[in-house]
Amino acid sequence: MVALSLKICVRHCNVVKTMQFEPSTAVYDACRVIRERVPEAQTGQASDYGLFLSDEDPRKGIWLEAGRTLDYYMLRNGDILEYKKKQRPQKIRMLDGSVKTVMVDDSKTVGELLVTICSRIGITNYEEYSLIQETIEEKKEEGTGTLKKDRTLLRDERKMEKLKAKLHTDDDLNWLDHSRTFREQGVDENETLLLRRKFFYSDQNVDSRDPVQLNLLYVQARDDILNGSHPVSFEKACEFGGFQAQIQFGPHVEHKHKPGFLDLKEFLPKEYIKQRGAEKRIFQEHKNCGEMSEIEAKVKYVKLARSLRTYGVSFFLVKEKMKGKNKLVPRLLGITKDSVMRVDEKTKEVLQEWPLTTVKRWAASPKSFTLDFGEYQESYYSVQTTEGEQISQLIAGYIDIILKKKQSKDRFGLEGDEESTMLEESVSPKKSTILQQQFNRTGKVEHGSVALPAVMRSGSSGPETFNVGSMPSPQQQVMVGQMHRGHMPPLTSAQQALLGTINTSMHAVQQAQDDLSELDSLPPLGQDMASRVWVQNKVDESKHEIHSQVDAITAGTASVVNLTAGDPTDTDYTAVGCAITTISSNLTEMSKGVKLLAALMDDEVGSGEDLLRAARTLAGAVSDLLKAVQPTSGEPRQTVLTAAGSIGQASGDLLRQIGENETDERFQDVLMSLAKAVANAAAMLVLKAKNVAQVAEDTVLQNRVIAAATQCALSTSQLVACAKVVSPTISSPVCQEQLIEAGKLVDRSVENCVRACQAATDDSELLQQVSAAASVVSQALHDLLQHVRQFASRGEPIGRYDQATDTIMCVTESIFSSMGDAGEMVRQARVLAQATSDLVNAMRSDAEAEIDMENSKKLLAAAKLLADSTARMVEAAKGAAANPENEDQQQRLREAAEGLRVATNAAAQNAIKKKIVNRLEVAAKQAAAAATQTIAASQNAAVSNKNPAAQQQLVQSCKAVADHIPQLVQGVRGSQAQAEDLSAQLALIISSQNFLQPGSKMVSSAKAAVPTVSDQAAAMQLSQCAKNLATSLAELRTASQKAHEACGPMEIDSALSTVQTLKSELQDAKMASVESQLKPLPGETLEKCAQDLGSTSKAVGSSMAQLLTCAAQGNEHYTGVAARETAQALKTLAQAARGVAASTSDPTAAHAMLDSARDVMEGSAMLIQEAKQALIAPGDAESQQRLAQVAKAVSHSLNNCVNCLPGQKDVDVALKSIGESSKKLLVDSLPPSTKPFQEAQSELNQAAADLNQSAGEVVHATRGQSGELAAASGKFSDDFDEFLDAGIEMAGQAQTKEDQIQVIGNLKNISMASSKLLLAAKSLSVDPGAPNAKNLLAAAARAVTESINQLITLCTQQAPGQKECDNALRELETVKGMLDNPNEPVSDLSYFDCIESVMENSKVLGESMAGISQNAKTGDLPAFGECVGIASKALCGLTEAAAQAAYLVGISDPNSQAGHQGLVDPIQFARANQAIQMACQNLVDPGSSPSQVLSAATIVAKHTSALCNACRIASSKTGNPVAKRHFVQSAKEVANSTANLVKTIKALDGDFSEDNRNKCRIATAPLIEAVENLTAFASNPEFVSIPAQISSEGSQAQEPILVSAKTMLESSSYLIRTARSLAINPKDPPTWSVLAGHSHTVSDSIKSLITSIRDKAPGQRECDYSIDSINRCIRDIEQASLAAVSQSLATRDDISVEALQEQLTSVVQEIGHLIDPIATAARGEAAQLGHKVTQLASYFEPLILAAVGVASKILDHQQQMTVLDQTKTLAESALQLLYAAKEGGGNPKAQHTHDAITEAAQLMKEAVDDIMVTLNEAASEVGLVGGMVDAIAEAMSKLDEGTPPEPKGTFVDYQTTVVKYSKAIAVTAQEMMTKSVTNPEELGGLASQMTSDYGHLALQGQMAAATAEPEEIGFQIRTRVQDLGHGCIFLVQKAGALQVCPTDSYTKRELIECARAVTEKVSLVLSALQAGNKGTQACITAATAVSGIIADLDT
Repeated sequence: MVALSLKICVRHCNVVKTMQFEPSTAVYDACRVIRERVPEAQTGQASDYGLFLSDEDPRKGIWLEAGRTLDYYMLRNGDILEYKKKQRPQKIRMLDGSVKTVMVDDSKTVGELLVTICSRIGITNYEEYSLIQETIEEKKEEGTGTLKKDRTLLRDERKMEKLKAKLHTDDDLNWLDHSRTFREQGVDENETLLLRRKFFYSDQNVDSRDPVQLNLLYVQARDDILNGSHPVSFEKACEFGGFQAQIQFGPHVEHKHKPGFLDLKEFLPKEYIKQRGAEKRIFQEHKNCGEMSEIEAKVKYVKLARSLRTYGVSFFLVKEKMKGKNKLVPRLLGITKDSVMRVDEKTKEVLQEWPLTTVKRWAASPKSFTLDFGEYQESYYSVQTTEGEQISQLIAGYIDIILKKKQSKDRFGLEGDEESTMLEESVSPKKSTILQQQFNRTGKVEHGSVALPAVMRSGSSGPETFNVGSMPSPQQQVMVGQMHRGHMPPLTSAQQALLGTINTSMHAVQQAQDDLSELDSLPPLGQDMASRVWVQNKVDESKHEIHSQVDAITAGTASVVNLTAGDPTDTDYTAVGCAITTISSNLTEMSKGVKLLAALMDDEVGSGEDLLRAARTLAGAVSDLLKAVQPTSGEPRQTVLTAAGSIGQASGDLLRQIGENETDERFQDVLMSLAKAVANAAAMLVLKAKNVAQVAEDTVLQNRVIAAATQCALSTSQLVACAKVVSPTISSPVCQEQLIEAGKLVDRSVENCVRACQAATDDSELLQQVSAAASVVSQALHDLLQHVRQFASRGEPIGRYDQATDTIMCVTESIFSSMGDAGEMVRQARVLAQATSDLVNAMRSDAEAEIDMENSKKLLAAAKLLADSTARMVEAAKGAAANPENEDQQQRLREAAEGLRVATNAAAQNAIKKKIVNRLEVAAKQAAAAATQTIAASQNAAVSNKNPAAQQQLVQSCKAVADHIPQLVQGVRGSQAQAEDLSAQLALIISSQNFLQPGSKMVSSAKAAVPTVSDQAAAMQLSQCAKNLATSLAELRTASQKAHEACGPMEIDSALSTVQTLKSELQDAKMASVESQLKPLPGETLEKCAQDLGSTSKAVGSSMAQLLTCAAQGNEHYTGVAARETAQALKTLAQAARGVAASTSDPTAAHAMLDSARDVMEGSAMLIQEAKQALIAPGDAESQQRLAQVAKAVSHSLNNCVNCLPGQKDVDVALKSIGESSKKLLVDSLPPSTKPFQEAQSELNQAAADLNQSAGEVVHATRGQSGELAAASGKFSDDFDEFLDAGIEMAGQAQTKEDQIQVIGNLKNISMASSKLLLAAKSLSVDPGAPNAKNLLAAAARAVTESINQLITLCTQQAPGQKECDNALRELETVKGMLDNPNEPVSDLSYFDCIESVMENSKVLGESMAGISQNAKTGDLPAFGECVGIASKALCGLTEAAAQAAYLVGISDPNSQAGHQGLVDPIQFARANQAIQMACQNLVDPGSSPSQVLSAATIVAKHTSALCNACRIASSKTGNPVAKRHFVQSAKEVANSTANLVKTIKALDGDFSEDNRNKCRIATAPLIEAVENLTAFASNPEFVSIPAQISSEGSQAQEPILVSAKTMLESSSYLIRTARSLAINPKDPPTWSVLAGHSHTVSDSIKSLITSIRDKAPGQRECDYSIDSINRCIRDIEQASLAAVSQSLATRDDISVEALQEQLTSVVQEIGHLIDPIATAARGEAAQLGHKVTQLASYFEPLILAAVGVASKILDHQQQMTVLDQTKTLAESALQLLYAAKEGGGNPKAQHTHDAITEAAQLMKEAVDDIMVTLNEAASEVGLVGGMVDAIAEAMSKLDEGTPPEPKGTFVDYQTTVVKYSKAIAVTAQEMMTKSVTNPEELGGLASQMTSDYGHLALQGQMAAATAEPEEIGFQIRTRVQDLGHGCIFLVQKAGALQVCPTDSYTKRELIECARAVTEKVSLVLSALQAGNKGTQACITAATAVSGIIADLDT
């Protein structure tokens, strides 16, 4: 071994010698050798010397350890080692100022040296002391230098530094590190170190026996008290001062120690120095010490100091986060020997304390410190501090001391360590026993996979027999199966998730394949027109759905191919999973459609079978693909591509089978040949690359070339596969996108290949060949993509007209804006002339080619017109340019331009319209397809959705959309089939507009469901589908608007033709019915059709009312809309009528139904015709009258139609019989009675009881079958007849004419009430879903009971008090029904009103019950009767309140579906209608007194004003313009007629004459009519609220309330019965005890009712549950933060970071959407509180998962902590909101809580905004623009939907802001153009900026449009802002794409084009604004110019 040659320097005499050593020599031996050989080194003790390896930086040198060898230190030849003394002197200062010099060993660490130092000074417990290096000022400056990032940060730091200095915290003490030596910490030999106590652990034991420590303790305590570290009271300070004087001056000497003797600064904290009498107090204390010795005084001083609460605490100034805010506040963190505490930095008050034993772990990072208390506390405690390291050392030190002390305690006096085991060894043969204790080591858990490869052993076939002696016959075993895969690399969790997805998909595909094996059988269909139309529509719908599903399958396949292209480690498995889920869920849905279509097509023989076969082939191909892409399959790439190709093949076949292969074959052939051309070119490139590889010298480079070439070949084969897959469905944008994606992959691989070749060789010829080949590939690729794109835009077949008309339109507009700039105007006139000449030429050539002479002439005429107006325009432009100031010239130019526009429009009208309709067709198709996809995705996600409420909502919105898709599809088909037919186009426009609202509702509910779907792939699929749907809806909205403008006012004619068609369909159905050939359509039942008919009849009535109003006002547009709505409603009516006729077994009923429906159609056609006429001559009285007559006739035939429903006839018969019987009351004189009074009376009572009961039966029957109602109404009419006879008999008994008239009057009331009851029953049975119908029925039943009671009270002469009891019993019987199943509101009371009502009524009831027994005792029967009446009213009130409370409790259960508030509350309208009618009757009743008249007037006024108010609100809320106008109009009518009525009432009040009464009667008629019309209109199903559906859990919650209420009612009835008998016979003791028993039961049941209602307060339980769950989430996020701080946050690898960001964004958005609803619910909608809160809580688990996932994938620690902190803040602010909401509880009267709720909501919104900003920035950095596109689409949809808020400013204000934002967008677009070339990575930020600008622009644009005059301009502003939105979306998408692939030149070009388009659209927005107000723009421009000048002047 080579010897080491080292230079040895003997330090004390600076002698250097070079010596040789063996490297294996021990250091100890080397020292010995040196001492022997170097005489100078022989001084002193050998053990004091050692070898030192020095370094330039003195801190870096090291002492060589004696026991190590030299080679351990990796010494090299020529290194210098110093031989020097290890000992060095060190000065140590005590706190009392004394300095000791101690010799210390320089090679030992501070921890080891402390033992030496402390023992020299005389301190035993060295581990509690430490040394402080006193820093010099400039050193400190350096320390804070790292934070000079930000001014505000710095300011903050300075504040903290000041606070630290003031508080004397421990952060300033520069403790030395115990694990390093003095030298390593830069402690100089001549520096003095301060010895100070760091850990106060055993200082309780320090007393006079240990004077050294005692002195140190005393000094430290004294200094801390004087400098204010320990705050003390004045009294205590003086006491300390006294002891200090005793210690310093000895015992008190009276004459010497008096005021003026002390320097107070040294005896008192500075705040007490100035206090009067301080010195006197100190001497007083000094005197008290007596003859105490110095040591005793110190003991006392230290003892007193220990009692201070801050004693022994090391303080650190930190910042902690305020709950629920992103804000930090200073706090002191204290560490003591047994606890950690939070201390108020101002008062030093301890706020919270945690024992050290509860600290589980802690983590310090450079900027923060976190404590985890394990099980002991809900959440972590985390603070921001730069002293984290010091804090953690301190805690660690204390814990070490505790552990040491624990271990060193006497081994046998163990403190029962029950976990330790005793080990006993027995050693033979001497049999001695060793006992020893073993301490258990806590080990760490090791992670490892338990899935180790299995070992195969034989023995599977049981024991084997061996034959001895002969050879066993040969055995063979064949193993079939897959090879043993134990040694494959383990799957990552993402791959496992994908495997799971593939397995479920395989099952789904298998299921679909099985389903497709047999045909569906349909029920026999009729041959009438409606049946044929139904079949045709179903076929169309199925074809559309199958087509869209095949699109999705091929796009998904292409996506799988593209995503699995690269290295498996880079694959985004979540996206692959999503694509696979899309394929399988679409296949499942498709199989249903295919089966239906096959069944419908089966008449063409065998075609159904072929179709199923094609579908099965497709399913088989899909299952092959799934097998091939399994992560474990190990299949070569080619298998995947082949499988994908066969899916393309099968898709094409399937589409051909259904006749939907709309892409022409030629296009597909060209596509494939172009794809092959790319492949061939690539093959050439690969060959050339091979040549390069052969000449490359460096193998690494050679391999790189080969790899790049291989990749190139692969990516082209992939492109071909992709083209094969998508070519049958290339019309779908998603498919085009996938193909373009595959093209980009090729582009990239070609670039890489070229680059690799350039690196590998310098041979210019080879390189030239490579680049030539590469450019051929690029060219071929460019051709392919161009071909695809051309197809994408070939929706506009008419290029020539297009270009020219667009130019003309643009230029005529901009010619105005360039007024005054002559040159510009002339230039534009030139452009115009060119464009018109193009257009004229195009038209000429068309005219020549035209065969039809007529058309040809038309075209030529239009062309001539155009040429003329162009000439005029050019002339005018010249004139205007020559005299720019001349107003006339400008006016002329304007007129000429306008003329030119008109001419252009006329010339190119057809072409333009065609284009617009074409665009709408495409948009509608895309929207329908996107909706179908979203429905499939929703069904797929249902299984794994954890939030049932969100899923429920999604299912409902899907149903609504599914109902609209057929109309949309039919609209598209109709429009395509009859391109010229206006009504077909109109049908398409209407169905598109109807589709928008349910569509956008579905988007929002899908987004709301996404976060709680636990299956990643399904969630991603749903989210993508929702986004696609949102974008296609935005396109549909714009397209339908444009088409609507172009196709003009055709609606009335279209509606007419629709109604005529319906009429002929019904005629056809009638024919079929006569021949008994009418069959119900699939899915139609009698019940369903009858209900549809009932509810639609209302809609028809309502839309006709609109039609009348609009026609009367002469508004053409709105009349058209109303006519269209009427036609829609009639269509449903006709279908329902046909369904009823087909389903009913009675042929006559069927005929009657069809006839009456046809009458309705006929009448409606006339009505629409009349409306059309009325429009021509608005205000013509005669036409108005005709309109009214026709409308009456229609409503009559509508009623007839409804009366044809089964069960209705019988009710009509009953009504008729009641009318007939009531005629008996009209005779002038009644015959005198023949029966005795008593008999007549009992008969009347009996008849009354019967009638009351059968009224109850009628109410009950409406819930059953139609037959039940018939029977019940028959019985009711019979009972009524009997009752009437008994009543007339009674009237005959009357003594005077007056009495008789009164009885007859009451009988008439009963007759009216009975008719109303039957009418209510009838309307409920027709439309059971109608809101409030049940309530109206109950009210009608109550009215019957009340009117019976009135009659009985009048007629019977029983003992006083009896009648009252009977009436009360009847009333209680009637209200009992309310408690049967309270699933709709009984009144308008809120929950808290219910409680109040119960309390008040129970008080009244208590008093009246006492009155009943009291008055029965005293025999005061009139008073008794009164009490019974009051009690019965109170009981009814209680029941009503209980039923309402139970309803509210039921719907507020989160599992119930909350009802949705409708536009108006029909209940309120119906109630008001009833109340107004009753009041009007009272007004005109001759018997009413003046006070009654006034009260009636008040009621009328109250209800009419409520109605007008409701109309106002409804008109502001509705998006339907016709309804808006109608509400306003109706409100006006009601208000006017009320005003007239009030005038007559005033006159009547002044003079009660007959004449005035008559006037009053006449004035009531118009009011009643107006109110009735309004009520009819309001009952339109479109406006109604959706009633709540109460879940079984909700019903259980209702139970206690209902049981208590029922018990109360029962016992009350018993009580009244008992009281009734007592009133007659008060002397019956047993009855009294029964009475007492009943009253006891009543009061108990009321108590339990009150408690039940109180306990079930809605939302409280849910709030508690949600608070718990959010607390758990906060705990999780804190755990993650702690892990992140200690850098141990495990990365989630089962999902890509993009998917996680997407999830996080969507969940945060949803949380944001819930803030306002929760705040509103908490302020006053108790029933909604539970639902919203539960929904909010359900989002937090996915939020935390996503946030932690995102954080785990972020590399930058700062960003990681930002995400986690902001998420935590969001959770905390949600918690605050929930606490506030729980407190508010939805009680509108709890005003004191409302501010807190508002504030909490505001804070939470801020938290959401903060986190959204962070996320958007992060997303835009990686080119994820989905969120931004979404945001823009949302802003666009808001432009249209809903009415804008009340404008706060004028048009000019909004104009100014819109201009500002528009210009900002234009600037951003320009910047994006430049950045796309220079640095694409900055595009994300710009896109984000554009998105937020557009959001503001849309908001302000909506307001500007609302305030613009005239309306047209507002409309224009709106459409142009929307157009700009589309432009922004495209631009943002391109920016995202370019960020992902910055070198893609294709995308660059597209981006630049998009940016240009955006700037163009901005200029259009600006010109629209300018049209609104010419001057403003000039002012804005001037203002900018002036500010520019000012800025120049400033500089």
